[in-house]
Amino acid sequence: MNTKYLQFLPLLSFLFLWEILSRTLLNPLIIPPPSVVFKTLAIILIGNHPVYFLPLDFLYSLYHYVTGFGVAILLGIPLGMVIGWFRSADRFSYPLIELIRPIPPIAWIPIAIAILKLTHEAAAFVIFIGSFWPILLNTHFGVKSVERTWIDAALTLGVNSNGTMFRKVIFPASLPAIFTGIRVGSGVSWMCVVAAEMFGVSNYGMGYKLDFARGFSPDVVISYMIAIGIVGFALDRIYRYGEKRYLKWRG
Repeated sequence: MNTKYLQFLPLLSFLFLWEILSRTLLNPLIIPPPSVVFKTLAIILIGNHPVYFLPLDFLYSLYHYVTGFGVAILLGIPLGMVIGWFRSADRFSYPLIELIRPIPPIAWIPIAIAILKLTHEAAAFVIFIGSFWPILLNTHFGVKSVERTWIDAALTLGVNSNGTMFRKVIFPASLPAIFTGIRVGSGVSWMCVVAAEMFGVSNYGMGYKLDFARGFSPDVVISYMIAIGIVGFALDRIYRYGEKRYLKWRG
């Protein structure tokens, strides 16, 4: 057997065990078997369900994700490079960062709703909070980890401004850590999408529909859980592809 197919063995074993347990030891009305769940998933995917339409909910969730995560990237990478390069900025920002960073993103939901009401912007704000810190701190770590010999070599070759140093040396050398921050931040961001949407920022979204179905449609709940996992996996694969493409020199 080709070894590349062995990676699917744990997943197939899990589905088989789930099917058996659901039909023997568990209550199928509470934990439906995968044969029922995947049938429901197909129905809400093609739009044959009167209430749930997964593609539309996915687009709403993707909008929330792109808005919040995009702002986190635009702010997190430049700020991380600044506090990583300038020692005074690092010392000045450290107390504030370590005071705010441990606060869970969910704890910001009441503040987001109070300021932005039940809007898409409120969801984006919670997503931004969740993904900003991994990007900022990994970028900061990447800048701090740049080899001193590379900086000395650049100075010797005539680099005499911070802008050129950032563009030619610091940013390229920090890219591995930046991509790590983006991948970690993406995972946290996608989890925050679900948490934010459960509070009803709109009438659509994968998190909102998951919460809407929790009391009476466990097959729909698990279908949305599977869809959320698949999308999260696909997003990580996209960032891994970008990492391999732009960091070929690491090989």
